[in-house]
Amino acid sequence: MSLELRFQSTSTDYQKIQTELASFVDSRTRLDAQLSENEMVKKEFAQLTPSNTVYKLVGPVLVPQEQDEAKANVETRLEFIKSEMKRVDAQIKDGEDRSEKRKNELVEIQTKLQQ
Repeated sequence: MSLELRFQSTSTDYQKIQTELASFVDSRTRLDAQLSENEMVKKEFAQLTPSNTVYKLVGPVLVPQEQDEAKANVETRLEFIKSEMKRVDAQIKDGEDRSEKRKNELVEIQTKLQQ
């Protein structure tokens, strides 16, 4: 393969990886927001007394829900969000590693082309 074609192919790969990385970072940002929101809900739940009523929004209607069930749901969501964050962090790290590798390849090919 000629150096020009190799450069073009590597450049295309590099751009694809950058697009993936942007998507992963966007996902991570959304997960951060969800984590904060659910942690705030958990703190609010900690201040409830047994006589307080918890409601769940089901479509356009608020339906009473057991406190224990609501707290368990929040805990489950928190665990899920944290595991998703770990997964996305691993994807970001992998993407960064692949991006760096492609970037180095581009520099190497560019150097050869200039000679």
